[in-house]
Order: sequence, then structure tokens, then C-alpha cells
Amino acid sequence: MSSDVVLTAALRNNLLSLQNTQRLIDSTQLRLATGLKVNSALDNPQNFFTAQSLNNRASDLGRLLDGIGQSIRTIEAADNGVTALTNLVEQAQSIVQSARDTLAASEGEARLVGNVDLSTTATGDLIADTSITAADVLRIITTDDDGTQITQDIAFGATDTIQAFAARITDTFADSENGEISASVTAEGYLSIESSDGRSFKLTTTAANELDATDLAALGIGDFFSAENRTAGGGTNLQSATIVAGSTVSTISLYENSGDIAEAGDLLGAGFIDGDGNTVLSALTAGSFQLAVDDNGTVQTSTAVAQTGSFQDFVESINQDTTLNQLVSANFDSSTGQLSITSLSDTVNSIELRVTADAGDTVSLGLGDPTGNLDPITNAGGGTDDIVIRFNNSTAELDSLAGDYNTLRSQIDDLVADAQYRGINLLNGDDLTTFFNENNTSSLITQGSIFTANGLGITEATFRSSTEIELSATQVRDSLSAVRNFGSSLANNLSIIQTRQTFTEETINTLQAGADDLVVADQNEEGANLLALQTRQALGVTSLSLASQSQQSVLRLF
Repeated sequence: MSSDVVLTAALRNNLLSLQNTQRLIDSTQLRLATGLKVNSALDNPQNFFTAQSLNNRASDLGRLLDGIGQSIRTIEAADNGVTALTNLVEQAQSIVQSARDTLAASEGEARLVGNVDLSTTATGDLIADTSITAADVLRIITTDDDGTQITQDIAFGATDTIQAFAARITDTFADSENGEISASVTAEGYLSIESSDGRSFKLTTTAANELDATDLAALGIGDFFSAENRTAGGGTNLQSATIVAGSTVSTISLYENSGDIAEAGDLLGAGFIDGDGNTVLSALTAGSFQLAVDDNGTVQTSTAVAQTGSFQDFVESINQDTTLNQLVSANFDSSTGQLSITSLSDTVNSIELRVTADAGDTVSLGLGDPTGNLDPITNAGGGTDDIVIRFNNSTAELDSLAGDYNTLRSQIDDLVADAQYRGINLLNGDDLTTFFNENNTSSLITQGSIFTANGLGITEATFRSSTEIELSATQVRDSLSAVRNFGSSLANNLSIIQTRQTFTEETINTLQAGADDLVVADQNEEGANLLALQTRQALGVTSLSLASQSQQSVLRLF
């Protein structure tokens, strides 16, 4: 067309060269600006999509790192809990050891502690709130420092609180005797009665003013009592209990009528005297010896041994009984002439020695009291007489230690509840799953355990016997082992997760580096390219100027 600009071949070639150079300059400047040699799929489809895939996986793994990091924090929170829990269990273990030491130092103390909180009754008035009446009497029998039997009947006042009744017991023995017996109310509101100097004491009632089983249960001391039969002088089937120190009760030393010390092979009905020559067991023409054990409300009895049997026969009737020998053990010491019975289980509420004799016979073995004067059975009326013995090692100090132990037990529960992180509590049975790859096909499950007091098997303690103290010792020892083993397991899992965290971080770096290899531009190379292109552009402009000079020479003709 007449309007088209006509360029010579030289000019057109130079122009095309300059345009191509400019495109290269624009591309190089873009690479320098973005730092990428592949900015879109148009630049290099294969490299672009491969790099995108690598970057996508690196991004997915980056998000997994957040979860891995939170798993580490969860385990760290659990580990902090394990450390604190270990300290609490170790402290509980030290309390148990203190209880052992205290028990060993207080084996000479006899004490009875109830199990009913009497400080929170409806009105605080024992007569108004229970079945007890003002006519009821609690009889307390013990011995003074000379071994002489002393007896006090403690009546209930019309408006007595448990504190007032306990104070009356203490005041009666302080005013009328030498303070052999005292009573108090524990912090839990339980009635506590104890002797001084480890002397045994007996709790019973009177036929005329009887406290029955219901009344004793209302006072929280019913488990200590059994119906004690006396066929002469003292009533029949009165609720009674003799409280002794330690877990072993013995008779006084028995002697034959000849004055020789009694031996295990001597016949029960042979007749025996004490060290002063007084008859303590008449020569029996009929009758028997039998032991009954109250096993937490269930009474187990030994085979009755006739008076023609020996002390050893009676001992064997107990020790060879597969039920009784789990509860008590019996022994006759021929060197001292003493029959003894030892409680082996905390479930033993009481033992009862039943002696059947003829009318007029004397049965006064002094069981539970070394003086033989603690309510001896004498002048049997031709039937079965018995004496009920209750073992008890409880002291105020042991009760205090038990309180400290149970406080630690509740603190263990509180600590476990507070050991959670973002709702996951490995110390309360929750499991933690940590994923290590983007497909969730690689993971680690950190299994939790229930470390509450119940979960650890730590039960409430009273520390009222060596058996119960040893049970607590076993529980805290097993608990400490379980907590330490769990701590080791946590440490192992934490190490695995941290290793995978490092591996994931390095994998992300590798993926990102591989993507960069495909699309990232070499800045030095691109800078050199730009400089070369700029030089080429300058040369092209000069060449274009030279090519146009032939046309300019035509103008000179005019």
C-alpha cells in the first residue's frame, strides 16, 4: 500500500535483531527481578510442574512440623507431671517409712478409734441423735501401776456431745485414778480411747445399764465388740472387748501344781497356778478350749480341744486350720509357760477364747494382761465363758501420718488433672498420635496411663497395723516403679519424635533445594547476560544507523 513504510532489507534485518535483543533483555530483567528462570509453565513446563510438586510436599511437611512440635510440648507437659508425681510418690514412701518407725516405737500402746463422725450429728446430742439413753453405761476396766484391777462406769449425760463424753472419760480417770485411761475426739470426729504406759483395757457394759450392738455402732466402735458370755458374776452375752497393745496377746506364765513351769505337752485340764501359787486354771474333769476369730464380721472357729488334750493340741487346732492360719497364729512357749495368739490380718476384728468348765472351776489365764488381773474369768458356773480380745496399734502420731499420706493421695489426683496440654492428658489415660508424613501412613502412638491414686493402686490408709502399713509400702513401691517406667517410655517416644522432627526439617530443605534447582535463576549468569544484551543492543542501534546512511546519501543529490 502507498501508506506503508518501505524499509530496506538491511534496515529490516537490523530492526528485527534489535527487537529480538529487547525481548531477551526483558526476559533477563524478569529473571533478575523474580530470581526465577522459570516463572510460569510457558517458560519450562516440566521444570515448573516438578518444582511445584516438590514445593507442595515441602509445604505439607511444614504443616506437619507444627503438629510434631505440639506433640513434643504434650510429652514435655507429661514429663513434667511424671517428675512431680515421682516426688509425691517418693514423699508417700517416706511417710510409710515413718509409720513403720512410729509403729515399732509404739508397740506398747493400746488404743481404740471409732469410724463414725460424731461431730456432725443432727443436734450434737448423743442421746437425742442415737439409740443411746441416759441410763446406758460404758464400763472401762484396766489395771493401775501396781497391777490392781480398777473399774469405772462412765454414764452418758442428758445433753452430752461426743466431746463432752470423751472429756468425762478422761476426767473420771484423772480425778478418781491416776490417768490410766484418756479419751478424745479425732479431727475426723471419731471417738478415741487409749491407755497410758501401754496397759491393756477392757470396754464392756453392765446388765442393768447395757449398751447394745446398735448403741456401740452408733458410737462408731461396734466393730471392736463381741457378745462375751459369762456364766457367773457379770451377766450373759454382754458386748465387750479387751484392747491390747501390738498384734500379739499372751496369757500369764502358767505353772503346774508342783511349781514347775508349764510346757506345751501339758494337758489343758491338769490344773495350773500362777507365780504366787494362786489357782488360775482348775483341774478340769470336763470341758474344752476353742478359739473364735471375727474375720471382718464372719466368725471362724477352731476345733474344740477337750481338757484331755494338751496346749500343743490347742495350738495345732489353730495353726493347722487352713482358714484360721491365714488370720491368726498360736504358740505355746515352754520356756515361759505362756500361750500366745498373734493377729496376721487387718481383717481380724477380734478373737474370742472360749473355755467350757464345770461349775465352780476357776479359769483365770490373764489373757491380754501380764498381771493377770484384767477382769479374770473365775468361778465358772458350769458352762462356756469367753473373753474377747481386740488388737490395735493405732496412735495419734500414726493417725497424723495416715492423714498426711491421704493428703498426698488427693494431691496426686490434682496433679494428674493438671498435667494436660491442649486437652490431652497422658497421665490420665489419653493417647497421643503424632503423624510424620503427609499421607498419615507414618505415625507414632504415645500411650498414656492412668496415674490417679486409684489408677496407681494407692488406697486410703489408716496405719493401724503393721499389715496395713506394709500394704501401703507395697503400693507406693509398685507405683514408683510404674511412674519411673512410664517416664522412661515418654523419654524414648520424645527422642523418636525429635529425631523425626529433625528429619522432616531436613527433608523440607531438600525438597525446596530441589525445586530451586529447577526454577531458580543464577543471578550472576543473568547479570552477565543482561550486560551482553545491552552491549548487543547498543551495537544493533549503531548498525541500524549505518544501514540508514545509504538512504541519507540520496538526499544529498537534491
